[in-house]
Amino acid sequence: MASGLDIEARLVITLDGDDVQIAGSGGYLIINFPSQRVFDKITSGPPKDPNAPPKPKTSSPLDPLQQLNDLALQLGLVLDMRVAGKTHVTFGKGRTAKITLNAVLGKIGSFFRGN
Repeated sequence: MASGLDIEARLVITLDGDDVQIAGSGGYLIINFPSQRVFDKITSGPPKDPNAPPKPKTSSPLDPLQQLNDLALQLGLVLDMRVAGKTHVTFGKGRTAKITLNAVLGKIGSFFRGN
């Protein structure tokens, strides 16, 4: 197993005209999305095909947030996902991901905004 990553990085990725900032130092990595709209777009997954058959339900679905948190713990990395500079989710600091009140309020607010 890895004992820990040491990161030094600055990166800006432009997606449909929106800049997503990634910065890292030591074992701390920050991904900053400019708005809740961009965050929702990226985290919603691939577009759904209306003609695709429904996927069968598995008996024990794996939680992707828990998997990401476990990976961060194994790598000795703290991943801080932010929207407009406010932390929404932190991975790698404990047994489970830490979801903040900002994330809950941002998600609720996104239901009331138009596309």
